[in-house]
Amino acid sequence: MVDCYSWSGGRLTGIPFEEETESKRIWGDSKHVNILEELLRYMYDQKRHLDYRRPEVEALAELFGAFGDTNDIKIRTLEWRLPEHHHIDSPFHFVYLPSEDIAKNIANRSILVKGIYELWGEGSNYEELKEAINNFPDERKSPYLASDSTFRIIVDSFGKVTSFHEQNERIRGLDYIAFKSVYCNLIKVATSIQGRVDLRNPEHRFCLLETDDYNSNNGLPPVVQRRVFFGREVGGANRKLLPTYQLKSRTYLGPTAMDAEMAFLMANQGMANPGKLVYDPFVGTGSILVAAAHFGAMTMGADIDIRVVRDGRGPDCNVWSNFKQYGLPMPISLLRADNNLPPWRPGLKEVFDAIICDPPYGVRAGGRKSGGRKILKGVVDPYTVPEDKRTDHIPSTAPYSLMECVHDLLDLAARMLVMNGRLVFFYPVLREDGCTDATFPEHPCFTLVASCEQILSFRYSRYLLTMVKTSAYSDEIAEVAKQMHLEFKLNHLKWLEDGNLHSAVFSPSESQACLEGKLRLESSKPKYRGKYV
Repeated sequence: MVDCYSWSGGRLTGIPFEEETESKRIWGDSKHVNILEELLRYMYDQKRHLDYRRPEVEALAELFGAFGDTNDIKIRTLEWRLPEHHHIDSPFHFVYLPSEDIAKNIANRSILVKGIYELWGEGSNYEELKEAINNFPDERKSPYLASDSTFRIIVDSFGKVTSFHEQNERIRGLDYIAFKSVYCNLIKVATSIQGRVDLRNPEHRFCLLETDDYNSNNGLPPVVQRRVFFGREVGGANRKLLPTYQLKSRTYLGPTAMDAEMAFLMANQGMANPGKLVYDPFVGTGSILVAAAHFGAMTMGADIDIRVVRDGRGPDCNVWSNFKQYGLPMPISLLRADNNLPPWRPGLKEVFDAIICDPPYGVRAGGRKSGGRKILKGVVDPYTVPEDKRTDHIPSTAPYSLMECVHDLLDLAARMLVMNGRLVFFYPVLREDGCTDATFPEHPCFTLVASCEQILSFRYSRYLLTMVKTSAYSDEIAEVAKQMHLEFKLNHLKWLEDGNLHSAVFSPSESQACLEGKLRLESSKPKYRGKYV
């Protein structure tokens, strides 16, 4: 029997699963596997990214071949199960994966998964844990207990603090496992383990984990029963990635530069990988393309502001310098282009593998399109810039509503994405009385596979939408999409057309003031609130 779990927030734990059929177990060499059930443990401290966890893992599972060659998007999804007695926002989730190699690749690349582990045993106390470990098949344990192998054991907990002395006592209690010697936090404990201890670069990592009984007033997702687990690490997250790319050390930044963590999440949703071409039509200072380039993808971007893509703040402080700072491949091209008037020649289709972007929606920066107010109103005719003034010319622009922007983005993606290519973009939504009732724009070429909410304030949030191109683009499709756009425009809030999200977000609200007063009167005990700020 094989159980697995993952870890989060600097702590570890897992929950068992019920007996399954033989086809859902791994036996023998990892090259000859059927289906492995893993229990993921996520980064618990990332409470505002709860909606992003499963979609990221499923995107990476598809990237690493978990679904084979199937093109049916309905079956390109993983089977999930929540551990017994765990809240839906628990950092622990069971998921079926085809092989240990795929599980390791997902854990190593994921931003929100801290690790994936194979569970050898679990119980409500250490007597039950011992019985479960002894019943775990010897053929599954023996490859990792060889006398010529190196290992390390880590004791950790979730919902409680385990002292240094308690950790050593926990390890001494593992003397029934065929180990020779165990280290925990630089302390050596004699047992019967057969391998050699290596704290820095062990071949195998084992984890002893414990959850505690706690109620709903400690700020954590509620768990009913105390559990103890012991297992082997399958794969762990890259803890150096986000500190390396953090914005505070970035050479060139703008007011709307995408946070490094979110940029990498978007790149994972877009399945950026070597050999793929990723395009950002609102490139700005290039944060999203930097994340895609880190994963090996070729990148290309465009922005309506020529000062951003061409000049920056000088020859050593521009979009290009951000790629140079991290030793990444330079973008294929950065264009001064308008999403409303795309520069592509007629007939050009299916160029990009993914389009990943953060469209302007008017809170910190409003959208702009080419033409200027007078040209768009017909007061003046379009003009040609003289040759001697083109070098320093800054084209005039006019306001660009969110509704129009999203329609143009969907049309661009339908035309320029390859089949099964991904469109990943943020879409803002107003919140009324702290609740969100979201309806998203649609396009006949796309199937929505994920919508992940990030609550930014009491007044509004944004959804990361991930769409997969499932139908080919044609003139007939374009007409249908135009009608869908008009219907969506007529049936939704006026701020979508007027681009007045800024006023909707920052205007006074009696309900907000009442809620804030109510929260101040409530108990000071920490209560679990999930992703809600």
